[in-house]
Amino acid sequence: MTGRIGGEDIARGIALRIAAAGAFSVMSAVLKLASLDGVVAPEMLFYRAFFGLPVVLAWVLTQPGGLAGLTTRRPWAHAGRSALGVVSILCLFQTLTLLPLADATTLSFTAPIFATILSFFILKEAVGPRRWTAVAVGFIGVVIVMRPLSFVSGGGHAMPLEGIGFGLMAALLTASVTITLRQLRDTEHVAAIVFWFFVGSSGVGAILLPFVGHWHSPLTFALLISSGVAGGLAQLFMTASLQKAPVAVVAPFDYLQIVGAVIFGWWLMHATPTANTLAGGALIAASGLYTAWREHVRRKAALIQTTAPPV
Repeated sequence: MTGRIGGEDIARGIALRIAAAGAFSVMSAVLKLASLDGVVAPEMLFYRAFFGLPVVLAWVLTQPGGLAGLTTRRPWAHAGRSALGVVSILCLFQTLTLLPLADATTLSFTAPIFATILSFFILKEAVGPRRWTAVAVGFIGVVIVMRPLSFVSGGGHAMPLEGIGFGLMAALLTASVTITLRQLRDTEHVAAIVFWFFVGSSGVGAILLPFVGHWHSPLTFALLISSGVAGGLAQLFMTASLQKAPVAVVAPFDYLQIVGAVIFGWWLMHATPTANTLAGGALIAASGLYTAWREHVRRKAALIQTTAPPV
Protein backbone atom coordinates (compact mmCIF):
# COMPACT_ATOMS: atom_id res chain seq x y z
CA MET A 1 0.00 0.00 0.00
CA THR A 2 2.84 2.37 0.89
CA GLY A 3 4.56 1.80 -2.43
CA ARG A 4 1.37 2.54 -4.32
CA ILE A 5 0.90 5.81 -2.41
CA GLY A 6 4.54 6.69 -3.02
CA GLY A 7 4.07 5.99 -6.70
CA GLU A 8 0.99 8.20 -6.76
CA ASP A 9 2.93 11.00 -5.05
CA ILE A 10 5.71 10.76 -7.63
CA ALA A 11 3.15 10.81 -10.43
CA ARG A 12 1.57 13.91 -8.90
CA GLY A 13 4.99 15.49 -8.52
CA ILE A 14 5.75 14.91 -12.19
CA ALA A 15 2.32 16.25 -13.20
CA LEU A 16 2.90 19.39 -11.10
CA ARG A 17 6.33 19.91 -12.63
CA ILE A 18 4.90 19.59 -16.13
CA ALA A 19 2.25 22.14 -15.15
CA ALA A 20 5.03 24.42 -13.88
CA ALA A 21 6.89 24.09 -17.19
CA GLY A 22 3.68 24.92 -19.04
CA ALA A 23 3.01 27.98 -16.87
CA PHE A 24 6.59 29.23 -17.29
CA SER A 25 6.23 28.74 -21.06
CA VAL A 26 3.02 30.78 -21.08
CA MET A 27 4.68 33.51 -19.01
CA SER A 28 7.64 33.76 -21.40
CA ALA A 29 5.41 33.69 -24.48
CA VAL A 30 3.09 36.49 -23.32
CA LEU A 31 6.06 38.62 -22.24
CA LYS A 32 7.65 38.11 -25.65
CA LEU A 33 4.40 39.24 -27.25
CA ALA A 34 4.30 42.24 -24.91
CA SER A 35 7.87 43.16 -25.91
CA LEU A 36 6.70 43.49 -29.50
CA ASP A 37 4.51 46.40 -28.30
CA GLY A 38 7.48 48.14 -26.68
CA VAL A 39 7.33 46.72 -23.15
CA VAL A 40 10.81 46.76 -21.60
CA ALA A 41 12.41 44.45 -19.05
CA PRO A 42 11.80 46.57 -15.88
CA GLU A 43 8.10 46.78 -16.76
CA MET A 44 8.01 43.01 -17.14
CA LEU A 45 9.70 42.67 -13.74
CA PHE A 46 7.07 44.82 -12.01
CA TYR A 47 3.93 43.37 -13.59
CA ARG A 48 5.13 39.78 -13.31
CA ALA A 49 5.87 40.21 -9.59
CA PHE A 50 2.98 42.51 -8.65
CA PHE A 51 0.24 40.37 -10.20
CA GLY A 52 1.95 37.15 -9.15
CA LEU A 53 2.07 38.25 -5.51
CA PRO A 54 -1.66 37.64 -4.78
CA VAL A 55 -1.31 34.13 -6.18
CA VAL A 56 1.67 33.46 -3.92
CA LEU A 57 -0.05 35.01 -0.90
CA ALA A 58 -3.15 32.86 -1.45
CA TRP A 59 -0.89 29.79 -1.48
CA VAL A 60 0.86 30.91 1.71
CA LEU A 61 -2.49 31.16 3.50
CA THR A 62 -3.27 27.53 2.62
CA GLN A 63 0.00 26.25 4.10
CA PRO A 64 0.34 24.95 7.67
CA GLY A 65 1.04 27.93 9.88
CA GLY A 66 -0.26 30.43 7.33
CA LEU A 67 1.36 33.85 7.57
CA ALA A 68 3.65 32.62 10.34
CA GLY A 69 5.69 30.92 7.62
CA LEU A 70 6.72 34.36 6.35
CA THR A 71 8.73 35.19 9.46
CA THR A 72 12.46 35.16 8.97
CA ARG A 73 15.60 35.24 11.08
CA ARG A 74 17.80 36.20 8.12
CA PRO A 75 16.37 39.32 6.43
CA TRP A 76 19.72 40.30 4.92
CA ALA A 77 20.09 36.87 3.37
CA HIS A 78 16.69 37.35 1.73
CA ALA A 79 17.80 40.78 0.53
CA GLY A 80 20.91 39.32 -1.06
CA ARG A 81 18.97 36.46 -2.66
CA SER A 82 16.35 38.90 -3.94
CA ALA A 83 18.99 41.24 -5.38
CA LEU A 84 20.59 38.40 -7.34
CA GLY A 85 17.19 37.14 -8.44
CA VAL A 86 15.98 40.57 -9.59
CA VAL A 87 19.08 41.21 -11.70
CA SER A 88 18.82 37.67 -13.09
CA ILE A 89 15.20 38.18 -14.13
CA LEU A 90 15.96 41.58 -15.63
CA CYS A 91 18.67 39.97 -17.75
CA LEU A 92 16.31 37.14 -18.71
CA PHE A 93 13.54 39.54 -19.73
CA GLN A 94 16.03 41.66 -21.66
CA THR A 95 17.04 38.50 -23.50
CA LEU A 96 13.38 37.93 -24.41
CA THR A 97 13.24 41.37 -26.01
CA LEU A 98 16.38 40.73 -28.10
CA LEU A 99 16.19 37.08 -29.17
CA PRO A 100 13.57 34.70 -30.56
CA LEU A 101 11.61 32.94 -27.82
CA ALA A 102 13.15 29.50 -28.42
CA ASP A 103 16.73 30.84 -28.36
CA ALA A 104 16.16 32.91 -25.22
CA THR A 105 14.64 29.94 -23.41
CA THR A 106 17.39 27.58 -24.55
CA LEU A 107 20.14 29.88 -23.24
CA SER A 108 18.39 30.10 -19.86
CA PHE A 109 18.95 26.37 -19.41
CA THR A 110 22.70 26.85 -19.21
CA ALA A 111 22.10 27.68 -15.53
CA PRO A 112 22.87 24.09 -14.35
CA ILE A 113 26.21 24.33 -16.17
CA PHE A 114 27.13 27.50 -14.29
CA ALA A 115 25.80 25.98 -11.04
CA THR A 116 28.30 23.15 -11.38
CA ILE A 117 31.15 25.61 -11.90
CA LEU A 118 30.07 27.81 -8.98
CA SER A 119 29.63 24.83 -6.65
CA PHE A 120 33.24 23.89 -7.40
CA PHE A 121 34.72 27.35 -6.83
CA ILE A 122 32.42 28.69 -4.09
CA LEU A 123 31.14 25.65 -2.17
CA LYS A 124 34.34 23.66 -2.81
CA GLU A 125 32.31 20.65 -3.92
CA ALA A 126 34.11 17.84 -5.68
CA VAL A 127 33.32 17.77 -9.41
CA GLY A 128 34.43 14.64 -11.24
CA PRO A 129 35.60 14.33 -14.84
CA ARG A 130 32.17 13.19 -16.05
CA ARG A 131 30.45 16.31 -14.73
CA TRP A 132 33.19 18.50 -16.24
CA THR A 133 32.56 16.70 -19.52
CA ALA A 134 28.87 17.56 -19.20
CA VAL A 135 29.84 21.21 -18.66
CA ALA A 136 31.96 21.13 -21.81
CA VAL A 137 29.13 19.54 -23.82
CA GLY A 138 26.76 22.24 -22.59
CA PHE A 139 29.08 25.02 -23.70
CA ILE A 140 29.47 23.36 -27.11
CA GLY A 141 25.67 23.57 -27.30
CA VAL A 142 25.86 27.29 -26.49
CA VAL A 143 28.41 27.84 -29.27
CA ILE A 144 26.14 26.03 -31.73
CA VAL A 145 23.13 28.15 -30.71
CA MET A 146 25.26 31.28 -31.23
CA ARG A 147 25.76 30.30 -34.91
CA PRO A 148 29.44 31.30 -35.10
CA LEU A 149 29.67 30.61 -38.85
CA SER A 150 27.10 33.33 -39.42
CA PHE A 151 29.32 35.80 -37.58
CA VAL A 152 32.35 34.80 -39.67
CA SER A 153 30.51 34.99 -42.97
CA GLY A 154 28.53 38.10 -42.02
CA GLY A 155 25.28 36.30 -42.75
CA GLY A 156 21.92 37.68 -41.79
CA HIS A 157 21.03 34.84 -39.41
CA ALA A 158 23.63 35.56 -36.72
CA MET A 159 22.20 36.04 -33.25
CA PRO A 160 22.69 39.48 -31.64
CA LEU A 161 25.72 39.32 -29.36
CA GLU A 162 23.93 41.59 -26.88
CA GLY A 163 21.10 39.08 -26.57
CA ILE A 164 23.52 36.20 -26.08
CA GLY A 165 25.38 38.17 -23.42
CA PHE A 166 22.21 38.94 -21.46
CA GLY A 167 21.06 35.32 -21.79
CA LEU A 168 24.29 33.88 -20.41
CA MET A 169 24.44 36.50 -17.65
CA ALA A 170 20.88 35.58 -16.64
CA ALA A 171 21.87 31.91 -16.46
CA LEU A 172 24.99 32.70 -14.43
CA LEU A 173 22.99 34.77 -11.94
CA THR A 174 20.29 32.08 -11.76
CA ALA A 175 23.01 29.60 -10.84
CA SER A 176 24.20 32.03 -8.16
CA VAL A 177 20.65 32.17 -6.79
CA THR A 178 20.66 28.36 -6.65
CA ILE A 179 23.77 28.48 -4.47
CA THR A 180 22.19 30.99 -2.07
CA LEU A 181 18.98 28.96 -1.89
CA ARG A 182 20.90 25.94 -0.68
CA GLN A 183 21.96 27.99 2.31
CA LEU A 184 18.60 29.71 2.92
CA ARG A 185 16.62 26.48 2.88
CA ASP A 186 18.54 25.25 5.91
CA THR A 187 16.82 27.82 8.15
CA GLU A 188 14.01 29.49 6.18
CA HIS A 189 10.53 28.28 5.26
CA VAL A 190 9.99 27.97 1.51
CA ALA A 191 6.96 30.28 1.81
CA ALA A 192 9.19 33.04 3.14
CA ILE A 193 11.74 32.55 0.36
CA VAL A 194 9.12 32.75 -2.39
CA PHE A 195 7.00 35.53 -0.86
CA TRP A 196 9.80 37.95 0.01
CA PHE A 197 11.36 37.51 -3.40
CA PHE A 198 8.10 38.54 -5.05
CA VAL A 199 7.84 41.50 -2.66
CA GLY A 200 11.40 42.55 -3.46
CA SER A 201 10.81 42.22 -7.20
CA SER A 202 7.63 44.31 -6.95
CA GLY A 203 9.48 46.98 -4.98
CA VAL A 204 12.39 47.25 -7.42
CA GLY A 205 9.98 47.24 -10.36
CA ALA A 206 7.89 49.99 -8.77
CA ILE A 207 11.01 52.14 -8.33
CA LEU A 208 12.04 51.67 -11.96
CA LEU A 209 8.56 51.99 -13.48
CA PRO A 210 8.33 55.83 -13.41
CA PHE A 211 11.58 56.07 -15.38
CA VAL A 212 10.95 53.43 -18.05
CA GLY A 213 7.23 52.66 -17.96
CA HIS A 214 4.83 53.59 -20.74
CA TRP A 215 1.11 53.38 -21.37
CA HIS A 216 0.24 50.41 -23.53
CA SER A 217 -2.82 49.04 -25.26
CA PRO A 218 -5.41 47.16 -23.17
CA LEU A 219 -4.31 43.93 -24.85
CA THR A 220 -0.69 44.51 -23.80
CA PHE A 221 -1.72 45.27 -20.21
CA ALA A 222 -3.76 42.05 -20.26
CA LEU A 223 -0.64 40.18 -21.39
CA LEU A 224 1.39 41.70 -18.56
CA ILE A 225 -1.24 40.80 -15.97
CA SER A 226 -1.45 37.25 -17.29
CA SER A 227 2.35 36.98 -17.08
CA GLY A 228 2.12 37.67 -13.35
CA VAL A 229 -0.61 35.10 -12.80
CA ALA A 230 1.23 32.51 -14.89
CA GLY A 231 4.52 33.25 -13.13
CA GLY A 232 2.91 32.93 -9.71
CA LEU A 233 1.22 29.65 -10.62
CA ALA A 234 4.47 28.33 -12.09
CA GLN A 235 6.29 29.07 -8.85
CA LEU A 236 3.62 27.28 -6.82
CA PHE A 237 3.48 24.25 -9.11
CA MET A 238 7.26 23.97 -8.99
CA THR A 239 7.32 24.20 -5.19
CA ALA A 240 4.48 21.69 -4.81
CA SER A 241 6.24 19.23 -7.12
CA LEU A 242 9.18 19.11 -4.70
CA GLN A 243 6.79 18.22 -1.88
CA LYS A 244 5.61 15.17 -3.82
CA ALA A 245 8.75 13.80 -5.48
CA PRO A 246 12.57 14.12 -5.28
CA VAL A 247 14.14 16.92 -7.29
CA ALA A 248 16.10 14.42 -9.40
CA VAL A 249 12.81 12.90 -10.56
CA VAL A 250 10.98 16.11 -11.46
CA ALA A 251 13.79 18.45 -12.58
CA PRO A 252 14.22 16.84 -16.04
CA PHE A 253 10.67 17.92 -16.91
CA ASP A 254 11.81 21.56 -16.71
CA TYR A 255 13.27 21.10 -20.19
CA LEU A 256 9.73 20.91 -21.55
CA GLN A 257 9.96 24.70 -21.43
CA ILE A 258 12.20 24.53 -24.50
CA VAL A 259 9.49 22.54 -26.29
CA GLY A 260 6.91 25.07 -25.12
CA ALA A 261 9.03 27.95 -26.40
CA VAL A 262 9.36 26.33 -29.81
CA ILE A 263 5.59 25.71 -30.02
CA PHE A 264 4.56 29.18 -28.80
CA GLY A 265 7.20 30.87 -30.96
CA TRP A 266 5.91 29.07 -34.05
CA TRP A 267 2.22 29.49 -33.17
CA LEU A 268 2.12 33.08 -31.95
CA MET A 269 5.09 34.71 -33.68
CA HIS A 270 5.53 32.46 -36.72
CA ALA A 271 9.17 31.91 -35.72
CA THR A 272 10.55 28.58 -36.91
CA PRO A 273 13.54 27.42 -34.81
CA THR A 274 16.77 26.99 -36.71
CA ALA A 275 18.75 23.76 -36.88
CA ASN A 276 21.37 25.43 -34.68
CA THR A 277 18.79 26.15 -31.99
CA LEU A 278 17.50 22.57 -32.02
CA ALA A 279 20.95 20.95 -32.08
CA GLY A 280 22.47 23.29 -29.49
CA GLY A 281 19.39 23.04 -27.30
CA ALA A 282 19.62 19.24 -27.38
CA LEU A 283 23.24 19.37 -26.19
CA ILE A 284 22.42 21.88 -23.44
CA ALA A 285 19.49 19.74 -22.29
CA ALA A 286 21.61 16.58 -22.35
CA SER A 287 24.27 18.34 -20.29
CA GLY A 288 21.73 19.52 -17.71
CA LEU A 289 19.99 16.15 -17.47
CA TYR A 290 23.26 14.31 -16.98
CA THR A 291 24.38 16.82 -14.36
CA ALA A 292 21.09 16.36 -12.46
CA TRP A 293 21.46 12.59 -12.62
CA ARG A 294 25.06 12.68 -11.37
CA GLU A 295 24.01 15.00 -8.54
CA HIS A 296 21.30 12.49 -7.59
CA VAL A 297 23.79 9.62 -7.63
CA ARG A 298 26.30 11.61 -5.57
CA ARG A 299 23.75 12.57 -2.91
CA LYS A 300 22.40 9.02 -2.75
CA ALA A 301 25.91 7.63 -2.24
CA ALA A 302 26.60 10.20 0.49
CA LEU A 303 23.34 9.30 2.24
CA ILE A 304 24.16 5.60 2.17
CA GLN A 305 27.61 6.31 3.53
CA THR A 306 26.31 8.42 6.44
CA THR A 307 23.55 5.99 7.39
CA ALA A 308 25.57 2.76 7.02
CA PRO A 309 26.00 0.89 10.34
CA PRO A 310 29.53 0.72 11.77
CA VAL A 311 31.50 -2.47 11.06
